[in-house]
This record gives sequence, structure tokens and C-alpha cells, in this order.
Amino acid sequence: MKEAEMVADYIINGGDKEAFLKYFEKAISKGFDPDTMLDKLGLANQTTMYKKETRAIGQMFQKTMMKKFGPVNAKEHYMEFDTICDATQERQDAVDELVENSKEYGLDFILVIGGWDSSNTAHLLEIPEMAGVRSFHINRAECIGADNTITHRTVKGEIVTEPFVLDMSKEIVMGVTSGASTPDAAVQDSLSSIFLLKKVYDEKAAAETKEEEAKEE
Repeated sequence: MKEAEMVADYIINGGDKEAFLKYFEKAISKGFDPDTMLDKLGLANQTTMYKKETRAIGQMFQKTMMKKFGPVNAKEHYMEFDTICDATQERQDAVDELVENSKEYGLDFILVIGGWDSSNTAHLLEIPEMAGVRSFHINRAECIGADNTITHRTVKGEIVTEPFVLDMSKEIVMGVTSGASTPDAAVQDSLSSIFLLKKVYDEKAAAETKEEEAKEE
């Protein structure tokens, strides 16, 4: 978003051409001239990009062109193409709904399952993270440890291990999603690991309770 704002500002106000070209040197084609080649702008996005961010950038460029060329002529200077794949959009919409209703659902966390090098899966993690909802991105069931820890990838790309379920004594309420190309088996195995974790805890707690009751008798 920051870079889009820089482009919009240059379109309206101009600026230091050399500094602009230096900053975007790895993102522009040979011979690109911001003074003459930003009068007409087209926007296309990576198929796995976060939809809300794409929409925000598009709206900003629309307003930029309207400001520079007027509402009537803006359409001649700006066009956008929505290339986000349907599967990605559906998952993003579903996670948005989970986040918006997280308090109502009483979610303990949202689990995102998919490759750590998957762009669309990483974007799914960003949605709850930006909303302050506890969430984890794992790439396989083995990330969930028998000692109630979870090894996961953060939005910054770091792989960390931390305590997983904070209160095992109650029912676990979680939201689950996966990357567009994540195998169903990976999701099922991850859920099975969580169910097993909870089952082992409950059986141990029940045994301890029974033992305490026997002592009291």
C-alpha cells in the first residue's frame, strides 16, 4: 500500500524523478519514464493477493485519476483487472466472516493450514492477525506437539514454537481454513492432532479426578 501511495502522490504532485526511479528500479521496465507514462494506468494483481488490499489500492488510483483529470475523463486514464482466483476469494471471505464474528463464536484461535511458501495461505493469516485474533499458520499436522505446543509461521516469516491451547479444561472453539492447493488430508490430519490432544488431556483429568475422589473415601 505504501508504494501505491508513492505512485499516486507522484501522479498528482510530481517529485524527484531520479529518487522515484531508484526506489522502483527492480519493479520497472527499461526506459520507464514516470513523467510521461503514468497518465494512463492499468491495475492487475497477483492471483493470490489479499482482496481487500487490492480493492483499496484500486480505489485510491481511481480517486487519483479523478483528481488529476476530472470525474468525466478518469475512465480514459484508469482501468483495473480482477485476476484473483475464485478459490482464494472464497477463503478470504470465509476468514473475514470468522474474524468479524470471532467474539460471538467465542473463538480460541484460527488455524491456517498450507505450505509456508504459499502466498495465498500467508495472506489468509494476515486477516486475523491484523484484527488481533489469535491465529497460527502451520504446514502439516506434526507442527502440533503432544506437549500442547505449536510450531507455526508468523506474518513476518519467522518459524516459532509456543504454547498452543491456553485452556484445555474447556471445549476448544476454533476456526479452520487452508490454502487453495492444500490437500484435504493435511487439514484432516491437523484436526485429528488437535482432537487427540484434547482427548488425552480429558482422559488424564478424569483419571486424576477419580484418584482424588478415591483418596477422600
